[in-house]
Amino acid sequence: MQALDDEPVLIQRTLAGDQRAFAELVERYTGAVFNLAYRMLNNAQDAEDAVQEIFLRAYRRLDSYDTERKFVTWLLTIASNYCIDRLRRRRFDWLTLDDVAFWLPSTRTGPERNALLNEQRAAVQQALQALPEQYRSITVLRYWQDLSYLEIAEVTGLSESAVKTRLHRARKMLETVLQQDREELWDETN
Repeated sequence: MQALDDEPVLIQRTLAGDQRAFAELVERYTGAVFNLAYRMLNNAQDAEDAVQEIFLRAYRRLDSYDTERKFVTWLLTIASNYCIDRLRRRRFDWLTLDDVAFWLPSTRTGPERNALLNEQRAAVQQALQALPEQYRSITVLRYWQDLSYLEIAEVTGLSESAVKTRLHRARKMLETVLQQDREELWDETN
């Protein structure tokens, strides 16, 4: 990845019709956009489709980009809004977690530890999917995209205090869901 200092130049070149400049922006941010889409949509194919649509929307709206904001923040705003729209259209159609392990990085530990880590990751991903979409998007932006409260506020259009409140509630909801799963597992084994 090149220095981010050339982003304004790439944006200007794109606006002037240089498709290679936009291709450079796509190359830089595909990973971040895919990660956000995958965490929110919980399906690799849907996330790939979302990435295509998100970059298409960004290209079409590039003339409305405010250069006072970070480009990645603007792009993730488009991504977050698109994913929320997709989730609203789905309405409680929860997806399977069959391909989660494929996208999780290896820890290079023994098979037992790997199995335990995969189970824990799957449990967290499943708990994440149980969150209402407004809490899920905030959680993904904070813990998977590593955005600050202020950046999340910019992406979502919420105040910084609202972001903190929603994150607190999301953590409590995740804790409750994970605790219930643990108790159910305990009951099954005894």
